[in-house]
Amino acid sequence: MFASDNYSGICPTAWLAMETANQQFVNSYGDDKWTAKACDALRDFFETDCQVFFVFNGTAANSLALAALCRSYHSVICHEMAHIETDECGAGEFFSNGTKILLVPGESGKINPVEVTKTVQRRSDIHYPKPKVLSITQATELGTLYSPDELTQIGDLARNHSMHLHMDGARFANALAGLDVSPKELTWQAGVDVLTFGGTKNGMAVGEAVVFFNRELATEFDYRCKQAGQLASKMRYLSAPWVGMLESGALLQNAIHANHCAQLLAKELLSVPTIKLIHPVQSNAVFVQLPQSLVDALQDNGWYFYTFIGSGHARFMCSWQTSINDIKTFGEELRKLAQTGK
Repeated sequence: MFASDNYSGICPTAWLAMETANQQFVNSYGDDKWTAKACDALRDFFETDCQVFFVFNGTAANSLALAALCRSYHSVICHEMAHIETDECGAGEFFSNGTKILLVPGESGKINPVEVTKTVQRRSDIHYPKPKVLSITQATELGTLYSPDELTQIGDLARNHSMHLHMDGARFANALAGLDVSPKELTWQAGVDVLTFGGTKNGMAVGEAVVFFNRELATEFDYRCKQAGQLASKMRYLSAPWVGMLESGALLQNAIHANHCAQLLAKELLSVPTIKLIHPVQSNAVFVQLPQSLVDALQDNGWYFYTFIGSGHARFMCSWQTSINDIKTFGEELRKLAQTGK
């Protein structure tokens, strides 16, 4: 249950919104009141007149957004652990007809601005794929968060190098909850041009929002969605949950709960002296160093979590559905296994 926030079910608010949208005949392909309400709700949420599209999943959201920002001879700079590099099967390159992804290092999953500049300035001749987009992840793949000040500096960095700024926000709600700031402070006020806003990991059945703060970049994005098979005929089932989650406040409450559970889970894990924390717990992820004997024992007893082969590192994720009782039960069993060595 701690392997991924994708393992969780649909939260009641999202389910109710879909049920409500299911009571009548409505127009298809996004020409419906639920999609219109969801777009307006997101504009209110971000306090700006952004352009909004809904797609089925995060890979489509990221790759289509990047394709809208690039041409095939451009490049995208991102962290070496970014999801667009490690977990999307080359979708970014595919949908952009070959845009090159260039990797930079950085501590705790955050890009190193100095390395970004080095990558941009490495070459300027016609033989080098021209850097056009800087892509960051919030929350990062390691569960850490960029502060508003850090994002503002990154936004300035992107503009200074004539690049667009893309944010992979699969867990953007968790970042908002962790930093307790307004959505605009983490996006357009900091220079973000387009955000891929995750709903699935935060309690929705399916569906991500692609939010263009720079509306000019959204030109003909609807055609990209259609061509990529991302234009839902019954769009209301993707968009209605956003209405319910935003109007009720459940979107942030779910994230607050998941983040809180991660803090509690970290305490349970660290109650065993042989377990070491690897990264700060700032969102809904806990990364620890686990003895292999404990990894095996926990997994043999039905506790699911990801491990990183050869490193001894393990990732535990919390979600809107994680319960305090689950965490207490896990902690009790963890300490028992650590004591018995089984």
